[in-house]
Amino acid sequence: MHTFIAILRGINVSGNRMIKMDDLRQMFLNMGFTRIKTYIQSGNVIFQSLQDDIKQLEEIISTQIHSQYGFQVPVIVISIGELKYIIDNNLYLTDNTKTLNHLHVTFLSACPKQILVDELNSDQSLTDDFIIDKRVVYLHCPQGYSKSKLSNGFIENKLKVSATTRNWKTMNELLALALQVSGQTDNG
Repeated sequence: MHTFIAILRGINVSGNRMIKMDDLRQMFLNMGFTRIKTYIQSGNVIFQSLQDDIKQLEEIISTQIHSQYGFQVPVIVISIGELKYIIDNNLYLTDNTKTLNHLHVTFLSACPKQILVDELNSDQSLTDDFIIDKRVVYLHCPQGYSKSKLSNGFIENKLKVSATTRNWKTMNELLALALQVSGQTDNG
């Protein structure tokens, strides 16, 4: 069995695209996934599957949500190994001038084209720090994510890929739950 984390964008926000977590867990169970756990109401699902094709998993989950709830939800699936890599390689963790509660990670549906990354990196109007690494954007938003220009929509527009963001606390909670589901420990 493979352990994955599905990160859904835009559910249960301001009373829109509502999906109860009990219903979401049941839907994942009905799709044949096992050891399903959700974290908070914003669409974070840890699960196990025999299937190991991430793009196929994203399509299966997205299609089922549309079929069952009648709306489209961007779904990004990552492996436990990818989540661990993302957390372990956040360069802001080694910078004493950065505060943990100002750190966020934006997940991208695919690696963006380098020319688009270069254009975003050269944008002088951006005041928050960010680092793009493969399918993630590490963010440091000292004024808070809600005040950052680096919103999901902005990043999607600039990089031409779907995006969804989680704060640093959520990232660490997702890893802890994923390790629990997989039977691993932090060392393992």
